[in-house]
Amino acid sequence: MDVKIEESWKRALAPEFEKPYFQALARQLHEEKRAGRTIYPPGPLIFNAFNLTPFDKVKVVIIGQDPYHGPGQAEGLSFSVPHGIPLPPSLVNIYKEIETDLGVRLHKDGSLRGWAEQGVFLLNAVLTVRAGQPTSHSRIGWTEFTDAVIRTLSGQREGLVFLLWGNFARSKRALIDTTRHTVLEAPHPSPLARGAFFGCRHFSKTNEILAAQGKEPIDWTR
Repeated sequence: MDVKIEESWKRALAPEFEKPYFQALARQLHEEKRAGRTIYPPGPLIFNAFNLTPFDKVKVVIIGQDPYHGPGQAEGLSFSVPHGIPLPPSLVNIYKEIETDLGVRLHKDGSLRGWAEQGVFLLNAVLTVRAGQPTSHSRIGWTEFTDAVIRTLSGQREGLVFLLWGNFARSKRALIDTTRHTVLEAPHPSPLARGAFFGCRHFSKTNEILAAQGKEPIDWTR
């Protein structure tokens, strides 16, 4: 199947695109669009995380669960919203932790594209959703695909930092070879976690790990 995705990812994931589950997934999305359903993010942004962060440029992986399901919110990057869209509550808390952790003041909107361009792979476990229906595409094959993405990164790369926030993301730890990569875990940044995310210091810790490997740290203010 000819999937429109960045070339290094296309090579790394080629076996997945030929599997029956992925072909069934593609058919379902096509049928829903033909039936007039609104799906987020828009087609060109479904693989945005992959297109902005090529396979061999990944340094950090942040795993989200499901795209935002409101108009204009989803842009194919976990926790991120496009320029001009109000900040979701989880992203507000992420920014608060960055400010406390790094001693900086953030004056940025909700787009995390600047992180992606530095090697932060912002992967949602489910890459599409029907408008107004959270988790509506959670059982059509995306999790099988993104589990394969995580396993491929784990098996073919070295020294990545995986940030697992909340129980869902933590469940992906089993897919990661912790002898080759670093896994940092924390509660989810959602306000529902009652502030338990605060104090994790994952942003400074990630940069310390990258610097120890001789890699360029992430500018989390971008």
